[in-house]
Amino acid sequence: MASSQVGIIMGSESDLKVMSEAADVLRELGVEFELTVVSAHRTPDRMAEYAKQASGRGLKVVIAGAGGAAHLPGMVASHTILPVIGVPIKSSNSIDGWDSVLSILQMPSGVPVATVALNGARNAGLLAAQILATSDAALANKLRIYKYHLREKVENSIREIKIAGYENEFDQ
Repeated sequence: MASSQVGIIMGSESDLKVMSEAADVLRELGVEFELTVVSAHRTPDRMAEYAKQASGRGLKVVIAGAGGAAHLPGMVASHTILPVIGVPIKSSNSIDGWDSVLSILQMPSGVPVATVALNGARNAGLLAAQILATSDAALANKLRIYKYHLREKVENSIREIKIAGYENEFDQ
């Protein structure tokens, strides 16, 4: 088995429902990943060690999902030079998700974290794959095919709307 290129971490097991979407898209694209729970607040030593050892273990990107105060992505980014993609999660103790979004989005200068939409783990997986594809031609081709199918899906829906009798001047 090839070594993992992407680390998917989350603050608690309750985040798995959201974070599994990153795993799903990476699996679809054939990208090796690992997935575990690493809490910035409850297991800070584990979190620091994970981040410090990530590059040496072959990881190239870390996806970190967290709800509430959402310190995990930023704290991981402070311990590694790898790109970190933050996934804000609307959790049970969340202020409608805004606390998580702002905690991840508002990183101080020098500690960047790429941030996707609230519960946007699928996009985090795609972004991680796109980062890896800058040096992996086969993965880049898989992403081109993925995007082609997205376009094809929209074009099919346009045809279905026309068949249903709805037309507009733009599509003439």
